[in-house]
Amino acid sequence: MSVRHLLSTAVAAPLDGITLAAPAAAHVSAQPTAALAMSAGRFGASVAVLLGVVGAVVGGLALARPATRLGTDSGSLGAVLALATGLIGMALGGLVVATSDSGIGTGNGRGGAFVALVVGLAAVVLGGLALARARATARLTA
Repeated sequence: MSVRHLLSTAVAAPLDGITLAAPAAAHVSAQPTAALAMSAGRFGASVAVLLGVVGAVVGGLALARPATRLGTDSGSLGAVLALATGLIGMALGGLVVATSDSGIGTGNGRGGAFVALVVGLAAVVLGGLALARARATARLTA
């Protein structure tokens, strides 16, 4: 809705009563709400990105702080959690990419799915590095 239309409606509505305000209200309610709706592809891509981010954070914490709860005595809890969430995020992102029927920017979630693939890969790499460190320190202490 343009500013000119808003101003003309605001000036004319008190003068003519309800007759001019009703078409303006009908025009506002007919606005498309596609930007607010969330398709299945967008939702799947969003969940995949969140899983990948959680995996990357947990993997980073397990790699940076091997003696905390995420890196317990065996040191593999955080690493395995990062690997699992990263792989699930990548699988869900790959599923969204495979099932979307149009390009990036159309609302099908393809762009978010590509982000999920990258973030999930980062989570898998961090989890793998943390798991390798945990196994190496377990061998040295045993």
